[in-house]
Amino acid sequence: MAGTNGKQKTARDMVLSMVVIVLVGLVMYLFIPHDDRAPDLKRVDYRVELLTARRAAPYPVAAPEGLARDWKATSVRFRGDEHDAWHLGFHAPDGEYVAVEQSTQKPAAFIEEASQGARETDVTQELGGRTWKRYEGGRYDALVLQDTDDSTTVVTGTASFDRLAAMAAALKLE
Repeated sequence: MAGTNGKQKTARDMVLSMVVIVLVGLVMYLFIPHDDRAPDLKRVDYRVELLTARRAAPYPVAAPEGLARDWKATSVRFRGDEHDAWHLGFHAPDGEYVAVEQSTQKPAAFIEEASQGARETDVTQELGGRTWKRYEGGRYDALVLQDTDDSTTVVTGTASFDRLAAMAAALKLE
């Protein structure tokens, strides 16, 4: 019965190997930090970039005024070499994302890109004395400023239309 002893040894070695692997995995789980909370997003100061964009852009650049402190600006950029594109991203009070996007790029292509494929609806809203058209999408919804000549302005993100509307109403174009 020489063959049986070899098979028992192989099975025992496999079980011991599995025990060692499980123990190593348990030790890693216990001693490697794991935090399931969402990371705290750093607030950015966008004043310098806003002033730069307002000097360089061939259109009135949009930025909010009078938003509550719990709206946290998290990203900002102006790219003069890419259709004078202005981006200002916010973490809304409800934890959702809202962005102000502007560009001199062709409106259809820019709206498609900024809203991540949202589709135009028949709904319009009057906000801050301006008319905005609603776009609905799978990932982002958007409000697009109507009747602008030199640029396209989009307020977009994962937030509800109420939050998008609050941002659109707060925008000052200079």
